[in-house]
Amino acid sequence: MELKEAKDRFIHTWGTLSTQWGINRTMSQIHALLLLSNKALNADEIMEELQISRGNVNMNLRDLISWGLIFKQLIPGERKEYFVAEKDIWKITRQISRERRRRELTPLLDAMNDIRNGVKDNEEAKDLLKIVNDIDAVASLADSTLELISREESQWLVSTFARIHQKG
Repeated sequence: MELKEAKDRFIHTWGTLSTQWGINRTMSQIHALLLLSNKALNADEIMEELQISRGNVNMNLRDLISWGLIFKQLIPGERKEYFVAEKDIWKITRQISRERRRRELTPLLDAMNDIRNGVKDNEEAKDLLKIVNDIDAVASLADSTLELISREESQWLVSTFARIHQKG
């Protein structure tokens, strides 16, 4: 496989997989391109490489910055903004875990708590409260796991996943 073909396949695969992490395909393709780039890229270069519109590039660059996955890089003498991606996959994993937790689990846990506190605990509400409590238990476990992942270093994660894999 030629290098260009391998890079294109990586960008496509990252784009497809990342949608399962709550990141849109174009956003993850831009992230993949920046991950693979050995230099900072500007919006025009990203547009050209991925064949996407300026508006789409700009919107997704802002989102990637808000996720903490890419950063602006100042290049002396250049007026354009340039962007680089965090290259450490463990840092990326921790950052995605933090963001997913903040964007998804925290609101879900808050909603379940509000529902539980807003409903009188009686026979009529029994089924609703059971479901709310079950969802809360699963979401709390996921929240604790993501919180742990977001704090830990790669060595701990590798050894923990290796132990889990051996048990399975």
